Amino acid sequence: MTTTHTSNGKSVWEYSLNRRKVLEIQEGEKAKCPEDIARFLRALGIQNEEQERFLTIVLDVKNNIKGFFTVTVGLIDRAQVHAREVYRTAILQGASKIVLAHNHPSGDPTPSAQDIDCTRDLVAASKIIGIEVMDHVILGLPSPTRSRDYMSFREENLL
Repeated sequence: MTTTHTSNGKSVWEYSLNRRKVLEIQEGEKAKCPEDIARFLRALGIQNEEQERFLTIVLDVKNNIKGFFTVTVGLIDRAQVHAREVYRTAILQGASKIVLAHNHPSGDPTPSAQDIDCTRDLVAASKIIGIEVMDHVILGLPSPTRSRDYMSFREENLL
């Protein structure tokens, strides 16, 4: 951040968004299904985080993954998420569609009541803003008692 001083001594801040490469994906890698999103999240390593991380994955009109940003890092069992944080960067990035995603440090990808309520609120906001929410994927950990380490809101008819 750079600071510019005015004549009365108050600071005026210039805000900027930085980006950095964190992962190589194949050119035109698409988010065709929840498994594609889960694979992307695994590559980022969020399944090993000890705190919930809520991400927004930015897609173009052809469902190509353009990038992602961390909306919030929460506690071990929850993350506070608000629509303004979810959509601010998505709008600036010219997103056509997004996928919401977060991890469950417990390893169990089953959505909580708060996850379901939050998703419904974010989908309602998306209709006003005009950025489609393609899915919300929760990533957990592999387990012998579950067939998958992720859960898709779209597949479970929760979207």
